[in-house]
Amino acid sequence: MIRQLAILFGCLALGELVIYLTHIPLPSSILGMLLLTLLLKLKVIRLEWVRSISDFLVGNIGFFFVPPGVAIMLYFDIIKAQLLPIVVSTVVSTILVLAVTGWVHQFYGKAKDKLKG
Repeated sequence: MIRQLAILFGCLALGELVIYLTHIPLPSSILGMLLLTLLLKLKVIRLEWVRSISDFLVGNIGFFFVPPGVAIMLYFDIIKAQLLPIVVSTVVSTILVLAVTGWVHQFYGKAKDKLKG
């Protein structure tokens, strides 16, 4: 389990280092997980090396949403005052994410078919 945590935290630290050096406007945790995904795809890291800790973290993901959920309660007055912009931006961004995901999936499927045939 120590090795699994070391791999996850190592990828997070590497993401933090890249962000620090390049000043890319991206959260270091996102970049760290992208690096982990890349290392898994390139088979530099084997899935077995991180499977059990990943299963544990995903199985308990709801626990990690409790602190932000409690913190939101501190801002109910701001949320109430800005409810319409919040709802509109949430709906629009959700529709955009669904559309872009569909287009990327279609593009990827067509490109994959062209490579096969």
